[in-house]
Amino acid sequence: MSYRTLRDCIDDLERTGQLVRIEQPVDPRLEAAEIQRRVFRAGGPAIYFANVKGCRFPMVSNLFGTMDRVRYIFRDSLDSLRKLVELQADPAGTVLLALRGDKPRGSLGLLKMSLSAWYARPRRVKTGPVLANETTVDQLPQLVSWPADGGPYITLPQVYSEDPDAPGLNRSNLGMYRVQLSGGSYQPGRELGLHYQIHRGIAAHHAAAIRRGELLRVNVFIGGPPAMTVAAVMPLPEGTSELALAGVLNRRRVPMICRGNGLPIHAEADFCITGYIDPNKQKPEGPFGDHLGYYSLAHDFPVMRVEHVYHRTGAIWPFTVVGRPPQEDSMFGRLIHELVGPVLPKMLPGVWAVNAVDAAGVHPLLLAVGSERYVPYEQRRRPRELLTLANALLGQGQLSLAKYLVIAAEEDAPGLDVNDVPEFFRHVLERVDWRRDLHFHTCTTIDTLDYSGGGLNSGSKVVMAAAGPVLRKLPVAIDSRVTMPKELGFKNPRVVLPGILVVEGPAYQPGANRTDPAMERFCAAYRRTDAIGGFPLVVVVDHSEFVARTLDNFLWTTFTRSNPASDIYGIESFILEKHWGCFGSLVIDARSKPHHAPPVVEDSAVTHLVDAMAARGGALYGVL
Repeated sequence: MSYRTLRDCIDDLERTGQLVRIEQPVDPRLEAAEIQRRVFRAGGPAIYFANVKGCRFPMVSNLFGTMDRVRYIFRDSLDSLRKLVELQADPAGTVLLALRGDKPRGSLGLLKMSLSAWYARPRRVKTGPVLANETTVDQLPQLVSWPADGGPYITLPQVYSEDPDAPGLNRSNLGMYRVQLSGGSYQPGRELGLHYQIHRGIAAHHAAAIRRGELLRVNVFIGGPPAMTVAAVMPLPEGTSELALAGVLNRRRVPMICRGNGLPIHAEADFCITGYIDPNKQKPEGPFGDHLGYYSLAHDFPVMRVEHVYHRTGAIWPFTVVGRPPQEDSMFGRLIHELVGPVLPKMLPGVWAVNAVDAAGVHPLLLAVGSERYVPYEQRRRPRELLTLANALLGQGQLSLAKYLVIAAEEDAPGLDVNDVPEFFRHVLERVDWRRDLHFHTCTTIDTLDYSGGGLNSGSKVVMAAAGPVLRKLPVAIDSRVTMPKELGFKNPRVVLPGILVVEGPAYQPGANRTDPAMERFCAAYRRTDAIGGFPLVVVVDHSEFVARTLDNFLWTTFTRSNPASDIYGIESFILEKHWGCFGSLVIDARSKPHHAPPVVEDSAVTHLVDAMAARGGALYGVL
């Protein structure tokens, strides 16, 4: 099934019982977002908001809220993409090969390649439905997701740009970068905030425009067939057009309106905002509740100058909500893994599997399994090839944003599953040697949304590599001999996973270099032979009961609230030839700190409103 428009998809989902209409008026400020979060958590249907307060356009959310629905929407193309993988090519690579005219091996490969090549080629048209009407920015749905957001945002934008050095559809970029519609110091209706993070495709286009001293023209599409939304979030190689992938995924060539000197416009989009970025102009964008579960704060980002706002007749505004995972965008990550995961060993020989852990905010924690073959005759295997593979992973696209990279040798446990997080940690903690197996990258670039480091885009990384025989048996309960230095404010130890102890610490008090002297005193209170040493990993937190309550709480707290270079300590630690290690337990300080961004929290009054909608007789009764 391919959908020409967003309306086609909505009608299909409603016909098959996968979409619910809400006729009751819903406020786009906080209320719609609260409904979306609640319905997603319940594994519920897509939601069509027929009456949006203060706006004449309907909205729709949760289109991608379950993997079953994602697979249904793309039911006629996902198998084809998987078969292309079986033909030893990834989806983007196959499209590129076809566009170059290279011949695949075998008749089946030729057939699949020919179809992909046809769908991958954008179709040039002179006009389209999106140009039927024109409006203004203030008439668009003013969606606000979280109480402290700096203004309304477009949460599912498709931002289109072209390389100033090599313009054209085939090298264009379609990315999902958040767009602030108003607020702050933006000129109402004339300026938008355009926030893109580190390692995004539009950055190369922006850099070229700055070098050339030119305006960078951009178009923001909203809506259209779901394949366009998915293509905008796919991490394709630089220079590969997401329009090609959208065509293959939708089994329909993407129609692009090409006229005069203007930037092409997606003909079947529901909305299109046209304009340009002044290379020399930035304004504060944000704050905005983001997918790490915190607010990304206000910082200077590019400003988009608005020229036109077009919309098709009967236009629908799709939206989502990001916040502490899992949220709807988690489904995008799962889809990417399904499509790209099988070809990873061909992209990075020696790497067998990776898992950018969604519960930890994706980029803060990356688990990997790799080969360890450098010295096969070594009696006691140790990480060698794993370190080469770790460097390769940290140089690979968006994987390069990983903050904690934990990598294990495939030879020690063939079939070790990176998606089984408890088992993976058990395997690693049984084998890791903290004296040698920690490798830091300091003063480096991290995810734009991660505030655990020293500033925007700045922080550190650490590689934890494990290879070789089992070194220890992991405790699953607290030994009575494990004591806490309560006089220092440390208390309430709890076991989260085998070998992992969380301890409630005093409030963080910064000392030199953003380290807390209390952490040094905590580590100094023990020797490697003490009972706490049975736990190779100790994590200090603000509330140990909360962290130990669920695995997701542990992953989110530990890896979003710590910066390896400043927040990793150890019992009997040392520095030898600039290498840091420890003889006893590794200790991570995962407490909240003054330089961290605040976590997102729902508005209680809005929560009560949605509770009423979910009660008997309410618009969401039976859905929530």
